[in-house]
Amino acid sequence: MSGFPILSLVTFLPLAGALFILTIRDQDQKIIARNARYVALWASGITFLLSLYLWFNFDVSTSAFQFVEKAEWMPIIGLTYHLGVDGISVLFVMLTTLLTPICILASWEAITERIKEYMISFLILETLMIGMFCALDLIVFYIFFEGVLIPMFLIIGIWGGPRRVYSAFKLFLYTLTGSVLMLLAMFTMYFDAGSTDIIRLLSHNFSADLQTWLWLAFFASFAVKIPMWPVHTWLPDAHVEAPTAGSVILAGVLLKFGGYGMLRFSLPMFPLASVEFAPLIYTLSIIAIIYTSLVALVQSDIKKLIAYSSVAHMGFVTIGAFTLTIQGVEGAIYVMLSHGIVSSALFLIVGVVYDRIHSREIADYGGLVNRMPAYALIFMLFMLASIGLPGTGGFVGEFLVLLGAFQVSTWVATLATFGVILGAAYMLYLYRRLIFGELTKDTLKKVLDISPREWSVFAPLVILTIWMGIYPSTFLNFMHVSVDNLLQQVEHAQTIATTSSVAEK
Repeated sequence: MSGFPILSLVTFLPLAGALFILTIRDQDQKIIARNARYVALWASGITFLLSLYLWFNFDVSTSAFQFVEKAEWMPIIGLTYHLGVDGISVLFVMLTTLLTPICILASWEAITERIKEYMISFLILETLMIGMFCALDLIVFYIFFEGVLIPMFLIIGIWGGPRRVYSAFKLFLYTLTGSVLMLLAMFTMYFDAGSTDIIRLLSHNFSADLQTWLWLAFFASFAVKIPMWPVHTWLPDAHVEAPTAGSVILAGVLLKFGGYGMLRFSLPMFPLASVEFAPLIYTLSIIAIIYTSLVALVQSDIKKLIAYSSVAHMGFVTIGAFTLTIQGVEGAIYVMLSHGIVSSALFLIVGVVYDRIHSREIADYGGLVNRMPAYALIFMLFMLASIGLPGTGGFVGEFLVLLGAFQVSTWVATLATFGVILGAAYMLYLYRRLIFGELTKDTLKKVLDISPREWSVFAPLVILTIWMGIYPSTFLNFMHVSVDNLLQQVEHAQTIATTSSVAEK
């Protein structure tokens, strides 16, 4: 390991914060809770400030992994502690470090029991999420990838709603089932390539038959994480029962694991299988976009509606990634980043009113603009961003995906566009029911508008949403060279396969 270990520092600083919270002792539980909150906020805030070093020192002109750290871990099996980021993963690291302190702030008053344990869970979760995006070794990646399940399982299972235990176990079992297959595939890759190093594996040529099986094994895990139809049913349950901050992390970061995994493993390592299975991906994605949008239209629970909208948005991600065009893949990454900001904000918006009247039912609201005009304004911005209004981050990502899809299949692009229309329908329906109309509910007549703490939570998300819509090149410049290199790898593999098949004939 050489140079300044910035990635290790960013990855493990939250864990150090969690260990520090463990040492907090006092007779007064209020003092313990207060100290735990402040330590968690400081630890996550400093982590975000350190991650800005990656942003300002990243070289956008190369596709090579940067800030690389490598050290022997288990030499007997060739396992190394290997971290690094490229133009794709660095953006997700930044997203994670931004959302975690926002989650801590959002939980400031909402969580009233076992606050110390809650803050520890969130900081450990942050470490695991950052580690997953930085990992350049298969086994290290798998440890972080699966490790995330444990704190998320606890966050939902302890601090969630009435059906929290059911939802936590459903999340755990769904994701674990797919991941076991991925682990078997990783062992196969190790025996075939003789290494678990991701950089070496990216240049290793797996046979066409082996690629098919490896792709299916990885797909089993990534499809659940995204989630794709029909293995999406755990997500609405998890979102409904999770505390607000849990939903934010779940929608903002955890759903991106599957899309990131496809871009890191499925496309560059199994390019022939990716091309072969692209029609399957298109089909499942179109079904997800249209079906979950229709389901969202008939929801009575606000969080469940937004959860189904997340599945629809992730359908755009999988379509874009498998178009294997520069616009499609960059659009897929942009949708993930934009969705990470917008969906997080929407769950926080639900959390604001839930903290006041403790209901998620759409029927319990109406006329909020009369009491909460600032809230109505912020809600409108994120609702329009979710629809994909020009000038917001949502538009840029979806436009690029549709542009890439149109180059591959006009039918795929047309049907995906139909999903955009349905998205507008359910989000406008939600906004009208909550915000407009007469203020008739007694429970709403004394509610207060957004507090200064809540303003501090929404402010960075508002700025980012508009920034991503007005000046997208800020983010596209980071990923462009890495995406171009990824597509060249796929094209090269196809060329080799075509040449060898001609030679055999």
